[in-house]
Amino acid sequence: MSIQGLDHIGFTVPDLETATAFLTALFGAEVVMETGPLDIDGGFMSRHLGVPPETRIRNARFLRLADGTVLEVFEYGGDPGRDDPPKRNSQPGGFHLAFRTQDAHAAAARLRAAGVDMLDGPTLIETGPLAGLTWIYFRAPWGQTFELVSSDRRLDYNPPD
Repeated sequence: MSIQGLDHIGFTVPDLETATAFLTALFGAEVVMETGPLDIDGGFMSRHLGVPPETRIRNARFLRLADGTVLEVFEYGGDPGRDDPPKRNSQPGGFHLAFRTQDAHAAAARLRAAGVDMLDGPTLIETGPLAGLTWIYFRAPWGQTFELVSSDRRLDYNPPD
């Protein structure tokens, strides 16, 4: 088996319209496809997606970022835990998505001006293997954690010579 890289990143949101507006307006994402409601029986949902059998996919929308990265954003219905808050980064299963930008300071200022919940920063890492990387975490309207990253080199985990 040879893994060639990521095909797409999928995540679930409580309201697909809110998520789409956030990702298109602030990140320039482009909607490239959507499924609409999927009429799949509960057994399939359990066996193939690992969700409760009463759960249904209301819609899945695919958005492409400028570099070609594809986000598959789901809105489900019928899951009794649907409105639980997203997991924190410190919890198993918690995660964040990091968006690369030319200038994390300018991008953070733009998000702050748009009312996005920004954490402290941006922060420049001055030493070690991540030296030169500037980052800041922020939260989407539905509570999911995202990050902005800027650096003069692509994060490849190989320190510069």
